[in-house]
Amino acid sequence: MFLKTSFTTLIVGVFVVYVLHTCWVMYGIVYTKPCNNPKGANCITPFLAGNPKLQLSIYTTLRSNAEGGHTLIHKEENFDVNSKFERTINVSLPKKTRNNGTLYALIFVHQAAHDPWHDPRQVHLVAQLTTYMVPKPPEISLISGEDKTKLHDAATGGGARAGATSVSDHPVSHWRSRLTVNIVGDHFLFDREYLPNDVHRYLRVFQNGKKVVYLPLLFVDELSNRVKDLVINSTTTELPLIISYDSISLGRLRFWIHMQDAVYSLQQFGFTEKDADEIKGIFVDTNLYFLALTFFVAAFHLLFDFLAFKNDISFWKQKKSMVGMSSKAVLWRCFSTIVIFLYLLDEQTSLLVLIPAGIGSMIEVWKVKKAFKIQVFWKGGKPTFLFGKLDESERRTEEYDTLAMKYLSYLLYPLCIGGAVYALIFLRYKSWYSWLINSLVNGVYAFGFLFMLPQLFVNYKAFNTFIDDVFAFIITMPTSHRLACFRDDVVFLIYLYQRWLYPVDKTRVNEYGVSYDEKPKGKSH
Repeated sequence: MFLKTSFTTLIVGVFVVYVLHTCWVMYGIVYTKPCNNPKGANCITPFLAGNPKLQLSIYTTLRSNAEGGHTLIHKEENFDVNSKFERTINVSLPKKTRNNGTLYALIFVHQAAHDPWHDPRQVHLVAQLTTYMVPKPPEISLISGEDKTKLHDAATGGGARAGATSVSDHPVSHWRSRLTVNIVGDHFLFDREYLPNDVHRYLRVFQNGKKVVYLPLLFVDELSNRVKDLVINSTTTELPLIISYDSISLGRLRFWIHMQDAVYSLQQFGFTEKDADEIKGIFVDTNLYFLALTFFVAAFHLLFDFLAFKNDISFWKQKKSMVGMSSKAVLWRCFSTIVIFLYLLDEQTSLLVLIPAGIGSMIEVWKVKKAFKIQVFWKGGKPTFLFGKLDESERRTEEYDTLAMKYLSYLLYPLCIGGAVYALIFLRYKSWYSWLINSLVNGVYAFGFLFMLPQLFVNYKAFNTFIDDVFAFIITMPTSHRLACFRDDVVFLIYLYQRWLYPVDKTRVNEYGVSYDEKPKGKSH
């Protein structure tokens, strides 16, 4: 017991150190030490402090270095750094871009009435307007064979496929329909000795007499490029582009730089565009308080997942009898976790959700082996399974389990079958497998609630998973999987009601003749 407690304490201690270290790192990112002596030689002053007249110009080019020509697509002549705006323009796509090619945007912030290509006081960045991704297969009616995408295009005159006629299994060029540009509006005085490394790559300086002046800090927000905004560019000659601009603080700029670097690192380790999109969704359009809440919820979710797996394995390793345990619930939970894992895999859900589901499925298979006392023997390379026998107490538990399931299943069986037939007729899926796995997972989510109740019927057992509810609304996942997180909460409320309705009677004598309300008698001498 001491070793187990020490191990859990060690894990919690490491977790606390990790949270504190992360908070310190976040503080170092958000806070930048300013220059205390504005007239000193170490100070780098902002070019924006002189209120210069600026212009924003955006070009498109086939190469990031602008070789081969460029085309002006938009300019803001009276550009105010502190004025937020959003413009929608149509961009002509070159033939090479339409033929599964790329297209870049060159964003210039320069002095008004000056050519950006020859202005010594200009800053510019390159942003990619296209990205490569495997297109999502269309959803069709399995009965009539009608394509949902074609029906949508016929009704609206277009759509996310932008003229595509077939779906490829290989990555194709997608158009990024949003370009978000930011400039730091703070007139911050940098100190040369404490210049942050993350800002250094965006800093452009020039000598103005004895002063060192830095040009506007221009930033392109890549986190705002979401998968839902991507459009396949196959035959369309023009596509819309939303140009969004807003000023940001220096702390927010540094935070965005670190987040974009983290997403880029994940993609280098094999994360797909969709996986990276799930990470982006946490940070886009959120304030600092919600980001802090997101971090703490994700951290605690990781800790609770680890401790739950650890305690579950420890409990079942020591379990020798199924008295008071619902074996049908164990078998069902194994089946349901495998179905949910296959459903999440079919929906191409984020790895943040998929990996824990896969680990949970393997643990549930092992628990079935323990619950049914299954022994595996290998003879000639073929497995032989031997099932153990139940004792009298375990058989009584099975009777209660069967009785509880008998009445609860009368309503849900017709509902699940009817739901599968309704989905087959009125909804559209990628394939018959997709319909089958969706119908199974809907039954799993419904019967998952059903199979939690026999455990209450037997021994009032419940699990506290309220932290999972918050996590479900932060991480992108299928809606049905998100709603299923609330099943445990309903069961837990029933558990609390039963604890209040049937309190523990400590004066009652148990099977060993002991009453916990009585004080132990001392030995006579």
